[in-house]
Amino acid sequence: MSGNDEGKSDQSDTRWLDAEQQEAWLTLIALVTRLPAALDTQLQRDSALTHFEYFVLASLSGEANRRLQLSLLAQRANASLSRLSHVVTKMEKAGWVRRESIRGSRGSDAVLTDEGMAKVVEAAPPHVESVRSLIFDGLSADQVRQLSELSSAMLTQLDKSIASGTGRA
Repeated sequence: MSGNDEGKSDQSDTRWLDAEQQEAWLTLIALVTRLPAALDTQLQRDSALTHFEYFVLASLSGEANRRLQLSLLAQRANASLSRLSHVVTKMEKAGWVRRESIRGSRGSDAVLTDEGMAKVVEAAPPHVESVRSLIFDGLSADQVRQLSELSSAMLTQLDKSIASGTGRA
């Protein structure tokens, strides 16, 4: 290998996007970049929560006994255990969540308190209205079905790629 070849990748094997794929990709990137900011803005304004905090509270509210092991919650939130632990500590101080040790294990559960449930109940109506306004009000019933199918297919592919070692999401 010559000095000029160092650091170069073999671009002949690159599977470039065609024009239609490129347009779809750029549109998807715009969506996944702008949507979280819009959701955060609404939740901060109306409920003094980040979207991540809302996700944690809403996830716990949907579980039996309103509890979930921290490691599983971190996995569902696509967050490091460290990041989740920091957020749970903040929520503990607000009285929305408490930690409980798991018997016979080093792990612990996050448990949604009554105050935390009240926070989710308070935050949900304006959040759902925001989701409707940002996404669903501009789509037909057929487009909503297509969105669901496409999102499911993309998540399946993403999960396969992550599981095969392509990268951590």
